[in-house]
Amino acid sequence: MGDLLVLWDVDYTLLNASGLGNRLLEAVFKDMFGRELTVIAPKAGRTDRAILAETLALAGVPEPPAHVDDFMTELGHRATAMAGSTGTGIHALPGAAATIAALAAAGARQSVLTGNIRPLAALKLAGAGLGQDLDLDACAYGDAHEVRAELVTAARRAAQAAYGTDFGGWSTVLIGDTPLDVGAALASGARVVGVATGSFTGADLAAAGAHAVLPDLTDTALVLAAVTGQPRPAAP
Repeated sequence: MGDLLVLWDVDYTLLNASGLGNRLLEAVFKDMFGRELTVIAPKAGRTDRAILAETLALAGVPEPPAHVDDFMTELGHRATAMAGSTGTGIHALPGAAATIAALAAAGARQSVLTGNIRPLAALKLAGAGLGQDLDLDACAYGDAHEVRAELVTAARRAAQAAYGTDFGGWSTVLIGDTPLDVGAALASGARVVGVATGSFTGADLAAAGAHAVLPDLTDTALVLAAVTGQPRPAAP
């Protein structure tokens, strides 16, 4: 599996951060604009760059794009300052740790393709105890582009630089819980495994075009078969 790049979505695929991201957005907004944030743009499957631009527009901030980079910088500072803290409520979803470990043992290269900016993704993964087998350099984060599909190209480029392998076509596998995860994979020619662990059903993910759909990550052998596109091994 050394020529296979597995890119994990983070929120509601690997872990539940119990609203940490929203709390940080609200805190940064208050610091920057001196008032409470009363509405946050839809987040499922979107990048932080897109979410923040729309959130600032909904909040009536003039020229929202002009503030997005500063907002992400401050968000990153806050996330970094929380590193190692307890009581965040972050927890890994069932089967996530075992699946990552099994893919690592099989030789797959693993990283993330997440809408989070890097410091926030790192904070969540560390809080869930999931970062050890994930290469957080050979990937792409939510500050890179507003369109999630563009992150796949960036992640492949970073992985090729790190490993000297061209992860084109189905050599890249995305695993995520939203139709936007599915769409990003299809737009870039990658394989995609949908997991119905977020707010979308398996039927939603199948309708979006996922090549395989799972209810969750608890059956490690089933997940590995879905990732590789191979039949599940028969029981002994």
